[in-house]
Amino acid sequence: VVKVGILTDMSGPYSAMGGRGSVVASQMAVEDCLKAECKGMKIEILSADHLNKADIAASKAREWIDRDKVDAIADLTNSSVALSVQKLMKEKGGIAMFSGPATTRLTNEDCSPNGFHWMFDTYSQAAGTAAALTKLGQKSWYFVTVDYAFGHSLEKDASEVVKHNGGTVLGAVRHPLNASDFSSFLVQAQGSKAQVIGLANGGADTVSAIKQAREFRIGSGKDQRLAALLVFLSDVHALGLETAQGLVYADGFYWDYDDRSRAFAKRFEALNKGAKPTMVQAGVYSSVYHYLKSVAAAKSDDSKIVAQKMRELPIKDFVMNNASIRPDGRVIHDMYLVQVKTP
Repeated sequence: VVKVGILTDMSGPYSAMGGRGSVVASQMAVEDCLKAECKGMKIEILSADHLNKADIAASKAREWIDRDKVDAIADLTNSSVALSVQKLMKEKGGIAMFSGPATTRLTNEDCSPNGFHWMFDTYSQAAGTAAALTKLGQKSWYFVTVDYAFGHSLEKDASEVVKHNGGTVLGAVRHPLNASDFSSFLVQAQGSKAQVIGLANGGADTVSAIKQAREFRIGSGKDQRLAALLVFLSDVHALGLETAQGLVYADGFYWDYDDRSRAFAKRFEALNKGAKPTMVQAGVYSSVYHYLKSVAAAKSDDSKIVAQKMRELPIKDFVMNNASIRPDGRVIHDMYLVQVKTP
C-alpha cells in the first residue's frame, strides 16, 4: 500500500487556500492515476490539521512515518511547519512535497534530496509582483510583514527585487500571524510616504489587511498604492471585487486559463462545495499525481529511488505542462502575472 499524508491548515488563516480542498485535490490525483499509470496499485490518503504549529506538525509527521508507514507528505502550508517536516523527512526518509509554504529556505540552506517545492515561493511572488510594479515607476516601498519565517523571506526577496530594479525600501513593520487589527501597522506604513505598501503576508492576514486599508482609504490614492505579494483566488472571493479590484499578483495556476484547467476546476468545484481550486490545491494535485506516477514507473516506494524517478520524469498534468525539477528540489514551471478585474 502506498500512503500519502496531507498535512495542512484545516481551521486557521490558510484553510481556504489549502485545508479540505487540498485533501480533495489529492483524492482526485489518486483517482486519475489509478485509471492510468497506477492501475492495480493500492493507495491511501491520510489527512491532519497542523494548527500552524511546527511542533505539532513534526509530531504528526513522525507518527505517520513510524506507526502508519506513510510514504509521502504533501501540502504543508506554513513555512515553519514545512521546515520542521523537511528536517524530519531528511532524517527518516520519505518524500515531502510543498505546495503551501513559501520560504525559499526549502530549496536553499535547508534543501533535501527528498524534498520538493512544488508551486510557488517567496522569490516567485517577488519576481512577479514587486518587479512589475517597480518597473512601472512605483519605486519606493514599505512592507507590512507577518512575523515568522515566511514573512521574513517574502520581505527579503521582494526588497532585493525592488532594489535590483532601481527602487528603494523605506522600512518595514512586523505583525503577528492571524492578526485581527492592522490599523496601527497600516498607519505607520502610510506615514512612510512610500509609493507602495507591500503586504508580505498571506491568507486571512492579507484579506484583513486589505479590507482595513480600504476602510481607512490607505493605499488607494494616486501617490500610494497597496500591493499584496501573496494572493490566492480564495482571497479575491473573500474580499469581493469592490475591495480587491486592481490588485496585481503572481499566480502559479488559474482555473480559467484553458480547456484543460477548466475541466479540472469543474471536477474540483463539484467536490469542494462550489469553490474553484487555488494554486496550493492545484499544486497538491500535481505533486501527488507526479509522486504516484513515479512510484509506478520505479516499481518501488523506496524514497531514494522514487526521488530520482521524480526528477527524471517530466511533470505533465492538468496543472502544469512539461515542468521539471531542479537538483535542489525546486519545480520549474510557468507563473502568471494577473490583475483582479473591476466589478
